[in-house]
Amino acid sequence: MEQKTITLVQESFEKVKPIAPTAAKIFYSKLFELDPALKPLFPSGDEAMEAQGNKLMMMLSSAVAGLSNLEMLVPVLQNLGKRHVEYKVEPSHYNTVGAALLDTLAVGLGDDFTPEVKEAWASVYGTMATVMIDASY
Repeated sequence: MEQKTITLVQESFEKVKPIAPTAAKIFYSKLFELDPALKPLFPSGDEAMEAQGNKLMMMLSSAVAGLSNLEMLVPVLQNLGKRHVEYKVEPSHYNTVGAALLDTLAVGLGDDFTPEVKEAWASVYGTMATVMIDASY
């Protein structure tokens, strides 16, 4: 992975951190809009989804920070992928999650979500998803 890609993702994520709870709500709204069949895989109720959103943002924050040390990040992603199998996540769901993530970043970053930033995030997410899928299926 190119350093420029890592830098674009890390710098743009810093702009998302201050709006993390809102970004999580946008993400799950987009996810369920793209595939309503995924909703039963998640807890119901506002408090439970708020907690789920916190988990999402913490995981994203750790993964984005970990891009600077892929040797440490890869085993974490592999284990995360294996855990998601237990949650009934299927390989095809990763594409939907990626689309929801990019849509969320577009809303959250606004004009800062340039084509270059979008490409960087798509590349990073694609790599992460591949690592998770390959370890799990």
